[in-house]
Parts: sequence; C-alpha cells; structure tokens
Amino acid sequence: MTRDSDEVDRIVDAWMRQRPDLDFSPLEVLSRVARLSRHLDIARKEAFRRSDIESWEWDVLSALRRAGEPYQLSPKQLLQQTLVSSGTMTNRIDRLVARRFVRREADPGDGRSILVTLTEDGRVRVDAAITRLVDAEALLLESLAKNDRERLATLLRKLSLGFDA
Repeated sequence: MTRDSDEVDRIVDAWMRQRPDLDFSPLEVLSRVARLSRHLDIARKEAFRRSDIESWEWDVLSALRRAGEPYQLSPKQLLQQTLVSSGTMTNRIDRLVARRFVRREADPGDGRSILVTLTEDGRVRVDAAITRLVDAEALLLESLAKNDRERLATLLRKLSLGFDA
C-alpha cells in the first residue's frame, strides 16, 4: 500500500488475496462512490439544518425556485421532479403551507386545479440552503483541480445516463 491508498484500496487488496479469481474493479469505483455519498449526505444535512429546512422540504422548495418567477408549479409537476407519490406530495405541500414556505393558488388556466407558489420566506430559506450546499460541496471537491472535476462530472454523467433513460 502506498501513502495515497485509501480504505477501498485496503479492502480490495484483502479481497484480491482471498479471491484472486474475481475482478474487483467495480468495487474500486462504486465503493468509493458509496463512501463519498455518505460524506455528501452529511454535508447536505448540515447545510439544510443551518437553513432550518428538512431534505424533503429542500426537494419541493428547490423545484419551485428553479422554475423561475413566479416560482409556481402544479402538484403534478412537483411529483415529476421529486419522484414521490401523490399522497406524499399532498402531505408535503400541507406541511410547507403550515410553515408558510408555500401557498396554494387557483390555476388561472384551469379553475379546477391549483398551483403551488413559493413564498418570500420559502425563497429566502431555499436561497440560503443552496448557498450553503454549494459551499459544502465545493469543500468536498477541493482536492481536485478544476479540469479533474470536469472530467469526473463527464464520466459520472456518462454512467448515470444509463440509469436515467
């Protein structure tokens, strides 16, 4: 093991001694992704905690904020962006209304439908959270040069396209 070895190197090395008949290259990639995912989860939870929102609130509020002015989406559009069930989304909207982060409004294009609109307080929370999140994620990547980050992003995009199709 070299000085630049990590825990995954140690795990793979031990497995290679025990099972030299197997190709452990998938572990070298995906075990690191899994470990990095845990660090990312911790950083995200802290960014959201400091903004006084939960991760599920982030999902809805950030979808509304990304929609641009007037920061409105239908519940169906929110479902598509957050990948939760209809009942879960109704519950989330109810709870966000109670916190005054969103409000329900009649859809002017369809009187039978509603739109969910981000309130000023919700916008302030989500803006604070994205600032903290970007800062925290930048710290996680600080050991990589910009061109390495770009190369990694390209490779991860290539890998994820197979799952997102």
